[in-house]
Amino acid sequence: MNSRSHRKAKRVAQTAHACRSRQKGFTIIEIMIAMTIFGMVVAAIFSTWSALMRGSVAGNRAAATAQRSRVALSTIEDALGATRSFAADVQYYTFDAENGNEPYLSFVSYLPPSFPRSGRFGEFNVRRVTFSVESGDSNSKQLVLRQAPVLMDMDEDEQNYPVVLADDVKKFEMEFWDKQKADWLDEWTQTNQIPQMVKFRLQLGGDPTELTRVVSLPSIAVQSMWQIPGSTLGGQGYRSGGNNGINNGFRLPSSR
Repeated sequence: MNSRSHRKAKRVAQTAHACRSRQKGFTIIEIMIAMTIFGMVVAAIFSTWSALMRGSVAGNRAAATAQRSRVALSTIEDALGATRSFAADVQYYTFDAENGNEPYLSFVSYLPPSFPRSGRFGEFNVRRVTFSVESGDSNSKQLVLRQAPVLMDMDEDEQNYPVVLADDVKKFEMEFWDKQKADWLDEWTQTNQIPQMVKFRLQLGGDPTELTRVVSLPSIAVQSMWQIPGSTLGGQGYRSGGNNGINNGFRLPSSR
C-alpha cells in the first residue's frame, strides 16, 4: 500500500513538473504569431515614416517651385519697370512680344546693379533683355533670360548659356494694355511704342497655382525734339551725355 502510494505521488510530481515545463517555454505557433505581430508593427512604422518623407519632399518641392515663380516674376517686373525707348533711334529700342508655344518678350531697359548677371556688363546699364520659353532637358520648357548692351550684339556665352529663371514651365502668357482701345491685347504689334501696362501669367509644373502680375510701365518713348541738347519741355531741361547707348542721358520726369 505504501508502495502504491509512493508510485502515485511520484506520477503526480512528474505531471506537475511537466506542466511547469510547458508553462515556461513557447510553442512554435506562439513564436510565429509573435513574429507576425512584430512584422506588422514594423511595417506600419515604416509605412508611416515613408508617408512623412514623401510629404516632406513634396512640400519642399512645392515651396521651391513657388519660390522660383516669385523670382522669375520679380525679375520680369524689375526689367519692365525700367523700360527705355527713344523715338529718334527707335530701331534700337523696339518692344517685341509674342505668345504661343514658345513665347518671348524683348525690350530695352535701364537695369540696376542687382539685376541678374549685371556684373558681366560692367557700366553698360542700358541693355536689351529677352525673356523666352524654350525647350530644356527632358522635353520640359524653361523660362530663360538673355541680355546684351544696347547697340551691341549678344555674345556667344550669353546666347548659349542664358539665365534659367524657371523650369518645367506649363504656361507663360502676356497681355498688353492699349490705351487707345482701352482694352487688353494678346498681341503687341506697335513695336515702336511702349504699352502702358503689361499683364503676364506664369504657371510651373507641380504647382496648380497660376501667378498673375500687372506691371505699369512708367516710361514713354522720348520724342526726337526732347533729345536735342538744351531743349526744354514745360520748363524741364533735357541734357545729353550719360550712360551707354544712344542718348541715354535724356530722361523724362518720373511719373511715380
